[in-house]
Amino acid sequence: MTTFTELLLNGFSMGSVYALIALGFVVIFRATEVVNFAHASLLLAGGYLTASLHDDLGFWPALLVGIAGAAVVGAAVEFLVMRRYRGADHSVLAIVTIGVDILLTTELTRRLGTDVLPLGDPWGDDVLTLGPISLAHTRIAAFVAAALLITVFLLAFRYTSWGVAMRAAAESAETAALMGVRLGRVSLGAWAVAGALAAVAALFLTVFPTPGLERATSLAALKAFPAAILGGLDSTTGALVGGLVVGVTESLATGYQSELTFLGRGLGDLAPYLVMTVILLIRPAGLFGTKELARV
Repeated sequence: MTTFTELLLNGFSMGSVYALIALGFVVIFRATEVVNFAHASLLLAGGYLTASLHDDLGFWPALLVGIAGAAVVGAAVEFLVMRRYRGADHSVLAIVTIGVDILLTTELTRRLGTDVLPLGDPWGDDVLTLGPISLAHTRIAAFVAAALLITVFLLAFRYTSWGVAMRAAAESAETAALMGVRLGRVSLGAWAVAGALAAVAALFLTVFPTPGLERATSLAALKAFPAAILGGLDSTTGALVGGLVVGVTESLATGYQSELTFLGRGLGDLAPYLVMTVILLIRPAGLFGTKELARV
C-alpha cells in the first residue's frame, strides 16, 4: 500500500506538469485550430535559457528570463512564420509547425551537445518523509506551481478581455473578427502563453530525480500530447484531466513494471498511448472534447 501511495502521489505531481504542457497544446488549438508540433522546442528553449543563466543571475531571475524567453520564441514563431500562412489548410499549418520544431530543436541540441545542464533549483535532492512515505521536494513544488499557474490561467481565460476574445475566436473565428476581435493578437498571445507554460514545465522535468536538461528533454512533450488528445484538444478542463491521467498511468506502470514483465519492457513509456487509444475508441472527441456535427 505504501508503494502504491508513493506512486500515486508522484503520478499526480508529474501529471500536473504534463497538464501544463497539454494546456499549451490546447491554448494554441483553441485560438488557431492548429495542432502545434513545435511545442517540444519551446519547452527545450525555456529550459536551456534557465540552465545557461542560473550561474550568472541566480535561479529565480534565470527562471523568469527562461519563461519570458520561451514566450518570446513562441510569439516570434507565430508572427514570423505562422501568420504568413494565414488562411491555409490547418493540416498544412500543422506540417509547418513540424518544420519549425526541427529547426529550433536542431539548433538547441547543437548548443547542448552531450552535456547535461543543471537548472540550479533550490530544492536539490531533499525528500519529505511522512511515516513510510517519501516524496521529493521537487515533486511537491511541481504540483503546487502547476496548480497555481493553472488556476491563474483559468481565471484569466474566463474573466480577462484576452480570455473572452479567445473563447469567441474558438466558437467562430469569422464571427469574432466581424465583432472586432483581432485574431492576430489572440493567436500571438496564445503562442506566448504556451511558450511560458512550456518553460515552467521544462524546469520540473529536469530537476531531481532527473540529472538535468539534455537533448532528450524535449521528448517529454510527446508524453503530454496524449494528455491533450484524450482530454479533448479544444478543452482546457480536458488538458488538466488528461495530464493527471497520463501522469498516474505512467507512474503506476513504471512502478509495477517488474510485475508486468509479460507485457514487455518500457511499459511506462507506452502506457499513456494505450490509455489514449482506448479512450478515443470510446469517445473519439476525447473526454471533454466537442463533437462536431455536420448536416448532410
